[in-house]
Amino acid sequence: MTGFDARDTDLKRELDATLQTRRELGEEYESALVESFLEKVDQRIDGMVERRVRRQLAEQQTQTARDSRAPMATDSWGERFGFGIVSLVLAVPLSAIGGGIADTPGLAVAWAGIVGVNVAQAARTNPGLFGRRVKSSRGGDRGD
Repeated sequence: MTGFDARDTDLKRELDATLQTRRELGEEYESALVESFLEKVDQRIDGMVERRVRRQLAEQQTQTARDSRAPMATDSWGERFGFGIVSLVLAVPLSAIGGGIADTPGLAVAWAGIVGVNVAQAARTNPGLFGRRVKSSRGGDRGD
């Protein structure tokens, strides 16, 4: 099979085992086998997303500790956390739908949309994030 790299050998083995089991057991077990495999894929995606979110949260906390700016009214921790949770919750079914309908291109489009929405949210809540200059409440310009 193509499309798998060295990090996905376990997943490839799982797929091969699922296909072999389907051949041995017949079509009546197909839906159960597919559900089992998709559950493993979902767990793998959830694990990767969780690690990325934890890493991004740690980076944001480090940056926030270094950054002495006063938070904007719309830049509350609860709003960012809630937005992140909603993104993660919606990412699983969007990934399944995109991947199920159009395979890898569908999955790529789903994740491009998820990333795009999160980038737009990050730009809205952190005006200086992408190098734009913003007026500081203490006077003067602030930017990278």
